[in-house]
Amino acid sequence: MSEAKAPEDSIAEQLDLKDGDYVQEFGYDEDVDAQLREQIEEAIGSELFDEDAQEVVDAVVLWWRDGDGDLVDELVDVQTTLDDGGVVWLLTPKAGREDHVSPADVQEAASTAGLHVTSAARVSSDWSVSRLSPKRNF
Repeated sequence: MSEAKAPEDSIAEQLDLKDGDYVQEFGYDEDVDAQLREQIEEAIGSELFDEDAQEVVDAVVLWWRDGDGDLVDELVDVQTTLDDGGVVWLLTPKAGREDHVSPADVQEAASTAGLHVTSAARVSSDWSVSRLSPKRNF
């Protein structure tokens, strides 16, 4: 996994998002980072699609907490609308916070769901952010 990017980089640069990208959000609840959501929407120039949308998307933002269910199942499900080359941005509460998910659990769930953790970003004071990409078969 590569080093987390510097916090002074913009949200768009860290999450590799640009104007016109379609991004779908899963796991929204009252505890999400509202400022981060606004910055993502500003970067893409539109609102995030909700969990029920059926559009093909460039990226998925998944808010996940310990106790939300089976992370493997959720990671498989969120890939159904993900375009080829798209990524999943998995947000979990940071260490020491309620409902923290260990990096080992993220790594294992991602691998089982056909994804791998490629990097992390520092975009939130309360949430850890991991970039999950589909595994490539050569």
